[in-house]
Amino acid sequence: MKGYISLISLAAASAVSARTFTVKNSCSYTIFTDLNVGSALPDQPTGWEAAPGSSVSFNVPDNWTAGRIWPRTECDFSSNPGPNSCATGGCNGGLLCDPHTGTGVPPATVAEFTLSGGGTTDNYDTSLVDGFNVPMTVTNTVGCAVPSCPVDLNANCPSELASHDANGKVVGCQSACKANLDGNPQNSPNCCSGNFDVPATCPNSGVAFYSYFKGACPNSYAYAYDESSGTALFYCASNLAADYTVTFCP
Repeated sequence: MKGYISLISLAAASAVSARTFTVKNSCSYTIFTDLNVGSALPDQPTGWEAAPGSSVSFNVPDNWTAGRIWPRTECDFSSNPGPNSCATGGCNGGLLCDPHTGTGVPPATVAEFTLSGGGTTDNYDTSLVDGFNVPMTVTNTVGCAVPSCPVDLNANCPSELASHDANGKVVGCQSACKANLDGNPQNSPNCCSGNFDVPATCPNSGVAFYSYFKGACPNSYAYAYDESSGTALFYCASNLAADYTVTFCP
């Protein structure tokens, strides 16, 4: 089974009430979509095929915490149903990502959600902290802000960051951390780790290629502490009960 795949990872939450989430494939290629769940279960199977132009809607708990949605590309589960079964974004478990250890392998564009965060707001974003593989936009039904990375960052990805498939095609653009540009991911300004593990010691000026990601996608997280940009993490009043749509190739 080869193709392009999107994945949904759901963290634990108790099902109080529900929101409607829609995952839409506006790419020209087929997407296989996965759900990775905690103790709260959406009313959707944990994997499905999305043809070009199709969309799938499902309910998630109103207090969903640390939810992640991301695409996986060029997958073949027939002989290797593990994290290396996809060119980008692979996970443990094959088509159905493991409920507990199935987070995506970078590079991958990620939509992140914490509904009713702090009791008053939904917190949500599109993140390039794990790099980029497919353009993405997150819209909602109540007029709140729209985080997005709607452009193809693979086309001009710096050679130091480019991730290739078996045929040599650039299928992802790694973060400077994932590319290990400074050779020490445990103590790295690119990873905001070790001596650089707080915002004061990990400014964006110390992160290689920050401007490439943030300049092309200003309404996305471009590194771990990008909140200071004012255009990384977005908020929507929880009492509006927004429904959300994640679109690939908007």
